[in-house]
Amino acid sequence: MFRLLSWLLNGVYLTLILIASPWIIWSALKHRKYREGFGEKLLGRVPRREGSQGCIWLHAVSVGEVNLLATTLSEFERRCPKLELVISTTTKAGYDLARLKYADRTVFYCPLDLSWAVRTAIRRVRPKLLVLAELELWPNLIQAAKKSGAAVAIINGRMGDKSFRGYHRLRWVVAPVLRQLDMIAVQNEEIAERFRLCGANCDRVVTTGSLKFDGAQTDHENAKTRELRRLAGITKDEIVFLAGSTQAPEEQYALEIFQALSVEYPTLRLILVPRHPERFEEVAQMLERSGVRWARRSELGSVSASENDATIHSAIRNPQSAILIDTIGELGAWWGTASIGFVGGTFGARGGQNMLEPAAYGVATCFGPNTWNFRDIVSQLLAARGATVVQNRDELLRFVRQSLEDPQSAQQLGQRARELVLSQQGATERTVDLLITLIDSSTYTETARNAA
Repeated sequence: MFRLLSWLLNGVYLTLILIASPWIIWSALKHRKYREGFGEKLLGRVPRREGSQGCIWLHAVSVGEVNLLATTLSEFERRCPKLELVISTTTKAGYDLARLKYADRTVFYCPLDLSWAVRTAIRRVRPKLLVLAELELWPNLIQAAKKSGAAVAIINGRMGDKSFRGYHRLRWVVAPVLRQLDMIAVQNEEIAERFRLCGANCDRVVTTGSLKFDGAQTDHENAKTRELRRLAGITKDEIVFLAGSTQAPEEQYALEIFQALSVEYPTLRLILVPRHPERFEEVAQMLERSGVRWARRSELGSVSASENDATIHSAIRNPQSAILIDTIGELGAWWGTASIGFVGGTFGARGGQNMLEPAAYGVATCFGPNTWNFRDIVSQLLAARGATVVQNRDELLRFVRQSLEDPQSAQQLGQRARELVLSQQGATERTVDLLITLIDSSTYTETARNAA
């Protein structure tokens, strides 16, 4: 059955690639996307691993998942220092961040789920364990790993409403794939039940909690945040309103609110962090038209302690000033500079972004109504009275104004969120405990097969 499914999937994938090829070419030309890693993606020609030590292959789709893996990698390094850890990603943004964040590790583009590509990649990497972050059900990749003798696990597993409906309708295809998994470590019991209803082996689904709680930084004085605060010239008496992981028109809302309030509150500062790099220029043009004095984060990082440096810092310290974060992977540290925060992707159809980063810092945090991708985390934050839902631009304006008028209440809102994050930590240790048992099992199976 799997052979038939594999070739059927190959046909579907190739058809979809052919249909999408005009858009792929257009994106490559306009946004410089999809220009890298063709050998890795289409042929599986990932870096060949030469060493003989055991290896764990961890796959993270994009920026969020790359950041998510940080605590798991650190725990493996501490407990299993002889293991080789390699990381794959799907998107260019994820790849660039992984190369920067895990510079001492092998990083590559994950092959597309074409049978020949994933088989070649598995032969070249030779993992004992394949770890998939959150929800990456690629049948050919999973089957190739299993055939090689590797164990396969999902960590920080999640399955939103839309994904569950789709997978459940295709249960006849999804269930055989799920049953190949050696472990599915999920964030909560509701998600665990969804995996079981889609056909996963009940005894292999384990609730470990969310890794995102462990990865959240809680110290405003961490080195990265201190450096960013210095570069931006943010003083202790200034109040930063940060809109993070935004999509249109959320940046426009934040800018209008900043303009409306900055006259009355001259110490207010604005930081905008668009979710997608291809929108940096669009947001830059919006800021330019607004008349607000602003700077790009990339400019701050490129200047030295010189006359140019002083000029930019002078502009930044202007009471009506904004910063556009046009770099990748720094949002977590920028949240540490904020007093008031709006989490983007929540007024549109994306379903939200990570609310835990501002919550962990104790930022007075709000977000829009569309948060289905983080439903469990949102429920916990709201139950702890550690965040506020705003339905539209006017409610966002009221939230920011109220936080400025009553800073003590805003501080208490943030403190309750921070206490929740601290109380939920520990998922990384539980997850790695389970993964280590799979490595031992995989090693035993391989030894027994070779002996036979």
